[in-house]
Amino acid sequence: MSAPAAPRRLRGFTGAGYDKQRGVLVQAAWFAVLNLVFVKWWLPPRWRPALLRAFGARVGERVLIRHRARVQWPWKLTIGDDVWIGEGAWLINLEPITIDSDVCVSQEAVLCTGSHRRHSPTFEFDNAPIHLESGAWVAARAMVLRGVTVGAGAVVGAGAVAHRDLPAGAVHTVGRDR
Repeated sequence: MSAPAAPRRLRGFTGAGYDKQRGVLVQAAWFAVLNLVFVKWWLPPRWRPALLRAFGARVGERVLIRHRARVQWPWKLTIGDDVWIGEGAWLINLEPITIDSDVCVSQEAVLCTGSHRRHSPTFEFDNAPIHLESGAWVAARAMVLRGVTVGAGAVVGAGAVAHRDLPAGAVHTVGRDR
């Protein structure tokens, strides 16, 4: 049994250890593009990689990004070739997210590089990058948490939460690993 968390004192939160890497104007411009254009159904999917590149993402060839997909900070995103990102997927990349080639991130999946130090009374950040290796699949409504590497060809099944590294070829589903 672990020690109880310290009482929260959120007023003292400093945000230490989290660098957005761009100024407020660039952040505001991205949020405007994200919410007014990028997520919309009427934007052709082939234009989404170009918008990400315009804001500093490294995006490979033949990348398909469906509508309602969200990216927190494009400049902290690297995507290989032949990647699919499904409708409503959410890439919360307070730290870098690297998606190698031939990866599928399905509908409403979440990749979240952010967390908080639970024993910190001011709830300071505890962020870490995510890496999806070639051929990985993060299925519908699955979640990959901060610091996790999903190995080559591994699967995070629908609705599952990957809270630690998955080796190459592993299958992680709700309630069991195979």
